Amino acid sequence: MKVIVTDEVSPEGLALLTQDPRIQLDERLNLSKEELLAILPEYDVIITRSGTTVDKDVLDAGKRLKIVARAGVGIDNVDVDYASSKGVIVVNAPFGNTNSAAEHAMALLLSFCRNIPAANASLKAGEWKRGPFTGYELKDKVAGVIGLGKVGGRVATRLKAFECEVLACDPYVSVKRANELGVRLVSLDELCKHSDIITLHTPLNDETNDMIGPREFGLMKSGVIIVNAARGGIVNEQAMLDNLATGKVTGGAFDVWSKEPPNSELLKQLIASNRMIVTPHLGANTFEAQVNVAIDVSREIINYLDDQPMGNAVNIPRFDLELMDQMRPYLGLMRVICEFGSQLMDRNIEKVTFGYGGNIAHYDCTPITVTGLCALLNHKLDQDVNMVNATLIAEQLGMTVEEDKNARIDAYSNALTLTIEAGGSRRRVAGTLFEGAPRIVQLRNFAVDFTPEEHMLLLHYADRPGMIGRIGTIMGAHDINIASMNLGRSEKRGEAMVILTLDSAVPADVVEEIRSATEASFIKPLHMRTSSASCCPGK
Repeated sequence: MKVIVTDEVSPEGLALLTQDPRIQLDERLNLSKEELLAILPEYDVIITRSGTTVDKDVLDAGKRLKIVARAGVGIDNVDVDYASSKGVIVVNAPFGNTNSAAEHAMALLLSFCRNIPAANASLKAGEWKRGPFTGYELKDKVAGVIGLGKVGGRVATRLKAFECEVLACDPYVSVKRANELGVRLVSLDELCKHSDIITLHTPLNDETNDMIGPREFGLMKSGVIIVNAARGGIVNEQAMLDNLATGKVTGGAFDVWSKEPPNSELLKQLIASNRMIVTPHLGANTFEAQVNVAIDVSREIINYLDDQPMGNAVNIPRFDLELMDQMRPYLGLMRVICEFGSQLMDRNIEKVTFGYGGNIAHYDCTPITVTGLCALLNHKLDQDVNMVNATLIAEQLGMTVEEDKNARIDAYSNALTLTIEAGGSRRRVAGTLFEGAPRIVQLRNFAVDFTPEEHMLLLHYADRPGMIGRIGTIMGAHDINIASMNLGRSEKRGEAMVILTLDSAVPADVVEEIRSATEASFIKPLHMRTSSASCCPGK
């Protein structure tokens, strides 16, 4: 695997990659876009920070690209949607610099409240002035935290330590989590109305762009302090400048800008304000954070090579990390069920339903569903289908994908079911885990019990004496050894279903001979891949 690093990333953090013999790592810094486009077709992975924009042109040029690795939290320099359409995994490092970013937000706030930069400059200039640098205490202030994720949660904890009353606005955080942090969840409007300090910790997206604009400033108290160490563009910078001018906003502390470097006239004016504390996007710039984010993305690349789950992939559905170990076997089970079931339907699939029965029905099973969809489509299509693009491809094909959950089943503690519909036909396969190994336990309405193997033959026929003997005779005449047999039937002398596990594949002429001898209503040779086929993205 060839990996290109296009921005400055900690060598210490990249050691996992340089020490892996499967990986060739090339550092190519300060490339022009044209230079990058020219060499990118050689590479499987690109590692960036914020200095490289991974847009449509870059993704199209990366013919072999499997992973875009952003060594940091923000992914606004990556076209994630287009990457997903091409089956390219996008990973980031959401936790490596969280402490660094939280501490920097507090440093900015404290620097503003106590006039540290101005007092420092004054003393270094030989002055001894104290009166002009009278500051503000945090104790008993109302602090509003917008975004209560990994960084915002840490900032809230630190504000509580300074004896602030903390309000928080985050539609994705539970009341339970807020209570654990000792903060009160409120609406954005309520937060703006009551906060003495407002600090932002959200990603930049369509929802959050200009989140704090003229309307929100209008709701705020006079004398409010605004801290932004998240992303430029969350605060409307023109509105910020206007409210500094009127005195509605006492001051601000910003580390990030809508354009970086901030060379527009508006940003130059904002930065020049003596009521602003400013830094050049230093939130993640600690020695510890630079190493941590590089380690995090390096581990994800190794996980990809080892067919392990990628916990920080932003465009792959994933389990809660606490559930991963117990849910991982069901990914393999669903893959086996779908590989088996996909061979039973010759027509284009119109609808597929993934069923979850038993305890597993209580959990988010999306990763299992997408794994199954990936396995189904890879049997039907020439293009590479993986967990990144499987859902998109299914939509393009007009395929309906549903989940059906039932926590109450009698036979097994957990069971997975695949139902495929096409052209008025329906195929149903159910499976479970037995001592950790996949077992097929139902085909249509027939109870069965077998482990799928490389070569199999499935047939339906009218149950009558001598049929098994006829099949065995034909197989023997053609030197095809039967390893095992599983028989299911609806009733005595009703319809029978036989699954034969074989040592070798059955030629087409032998299949026809068995069909004729048994008057089979359905017969199908099946082939399962001998390796544990992975639906790992990009493979």
